[in-house]
Amino acid sequence: MEFDRSPGPAADAGPAGPAAQPVATWQTSLRQAVRSLDELLGMLGLSREELPGLDATSSFPLLVPREYVQRMEVGNPRDPLLAQVLPRAEENLQVDGFGLDAVGDGPSARLPGILHKYQSRALLIATGLCAVHCRYCFRRHYPYEDSPASLAQWDESLRYLEKNPQIDEVILSGGDPLSLGNAKLFGLLGRVASLSHVSRVRIHTRFPVMIPSRIDSDFLERLEAIAFGPEGKPVWIVLHVNHAREIDGPLVEVCQRLRRSGAILLNQAVLLRGVNDTFESQRDLCKGLADAGVVPYYLHQLDRVAGTAHFECDEQLGESIVARLRTELSGYATPRFVREIAGEASKTVIL
Repeated sequence: MEFDRSPGPAADAGPAGPAAQPVATWQTSLRQAVRSLDELLGMLGLSREELPGLDATSSFPLLVPREYVQRMEVGNPRDPLLAQVLPRAEENLQVDGFGLDAVGDGPSARLPGILHKYQSRALLIATGLCAVHCRYCFRRHYPYEDSPASLAQWDESLRYLEKNPQIDEVILSGGDPLSLGNAKLFGLLGRVASLSHVSRVRIHTRFPVMIPSRIDSDFLERLEAIAFGPEGKPVWIVLHVNHAREIDGPLVEVCQRLRRSGAILLNQAVLLRGVNDTFESQRDLCKGLADAGVVPYYLHQLDRVAGTAHFECDEQLGESIVARLRTELSGYATPRFVREIAGEASKTVIL
């Protein structure tokens, strides 16, 4: 089932183009994100003729923050950052082996908003909203409207966590949990962290990459209170950086502030055709992450969700890239190459 995760119509779009100045707040930035294909192409000096096969009417709408557009190369139709957000007609093709729920979210749903795939871990679908619509998203067909929309609506689902003491780690995902305001986000996170059998909490987010201003002082203070508070629950923040050009000064600064506030930083990337499918691009990504204090934890083989087949690379290519990374980078700077298989008890390590 398709679900529009856009935060709402743009208002006061402001200056456009890669040289545009940052907007005042992350909420404003989210409202002013680009939603028009023609506007995006115009900002980059591109035409539809240079990019045949686009789809401006996709049921999974275009959404990309201006801060991210500013990192794209003007005049380059093959820019690897642009490729991650461009809606293409290929997304409408039915390809054997690609389905609506590639990773088995449906069968692992226990109560609204809770997925319990792995014995000791549970995942909360905190929101359906995102800072960006990545075209390869494995939850682009997820029924987000079934998840709780307020803290009060989480009561029943959180009681599930209380009744399952084997769950010692809880993951906030979505959508992107940081789409929520700080009060709501940390209200939920605090209730999870207060459970005595939950030893650690994890947040999966692309916001620091897309809209670095989201990591404001209030966010950091609330994070520090959980990480260094009386119970001292470790907070693992898993970023999603796919290309070295996504690592710039604002992101590095955000990573430093997060680490000072007690967060442990990991990265999960996806191997994507035309984006990061070379040894050089993966090497530069891993080096950039390590230099920013982020562990390149996983490189995922593409989840085979409907609409994403044009991004898939041969598994053997990923194996060869990671094998070479092992010879040139330190162990902590080399990701594990994995895939997720629906119904399995863990990620499957390919290399």
